[in-house]
Amino acid sequence: MHYTELGRTGMKISHLSFGASSLGSVFHETNERDSFAAVEAAIEGGINFIDVSPYYGHYKAETVLGKALRNIPRDKYFLSTKVGRYGKDGVNTWDYSAKRVTDSVYESMERLGIDHIDLINVHDIEFQAARPGGLQLVVDETLPALVELKKKGIVGHVGITDLQLDNLKWVIEHCQQPIVESILNFCHHTLNDDALVDYLDFFESHGIGVINASPLSMGLLSQRGVPAWHPAPKPLVEACQRAAEHCKAKGYPIEKLAIQFSVSNPRIASTLFSSANPDNVRRNIEWANTEPDMELVNEVKAIIGNQQRVTWANS
Repeated sequence: MHYTELGRTGMKISHLSFGASSLGSVFHETNERDSFAAVEAAIEGGINFIDVSPYYGHYKAETVLGKALRNIPRDKYFLSTKVGRYGKDGVNTWDYSAKRVTDSVYESMERLGIDHIDLINVHDIEFQAARPGGLQLVVDETLPALVELKKKGIVGHVGITDLQLDNLKWVIEHCQQPIVESILNFCHHTLNDDALVDYLDFFESHGIGVINASPLSMGLLSQRGVPAWHPAPKPLVEACQRAAEHCKAKGYPIEKLAIQFSVSNPRIASTLFSSANPDNVRRNIEWANTEPDMELVNEVKAIIGNQQRVTWANS
């Protein structure tokens, strides 16, 4: 396992990290026994960065993760959770106000059974972009509230997350002082879309650490294929299916190639994946610690085509 400092945070995190969304039964029903074993397998395999959110499973993921962490020494991991996106009784909600995000941090600590959060993220800021106050509210209210918690020692560092890279850039540019210490972006450093690379110079120039997520592009780069809710357009889904078949014919699962590619850029501190299956966790760690077949990477990219990057990035 390789470890890289996340921007100016001082945290040296594993190049493959554990996303706990699966513990909230986000993708399919899971059980606590497997979930606990998956977290333990991640730690035993050298992963030291765990990411979660109150939104995942509408508080279930944080609750299950908190139970899983009870028997793991606190110095074995850095923990990241989020504010802004929530849900209850199957209904999604959003609230980026200073009061709600402050309360949310304390609620998350209680569910997680900890007294300090290493990294707190504003979750998917695009949902605030369409709400009253827009992204300016994130700059003027959400982030300053988290800075106050940082001053109190409740949280260690502050970051933002989003699918849309331009939103991340906008918030960073409009902060009056360097508040944002890391960004988390998903589905944009994968075999079918490497748009994140275009923004690395910008993030680095501001001393901001970069976390990549979803190396399988939410199922696009898998033999199983995408779930029904996936937003990718049909031509991209079909192209990725052809790429998966090509990899299968070569005896090289596209999931393996996708993970290896996503962790291969040394300018990206870490790539997050999620699984509540301990065998999958161990397998992904093994894959991430070996170099990708670059000839096959180029073949897959040729099958998918460069035009798909623009289509997916703007979907």
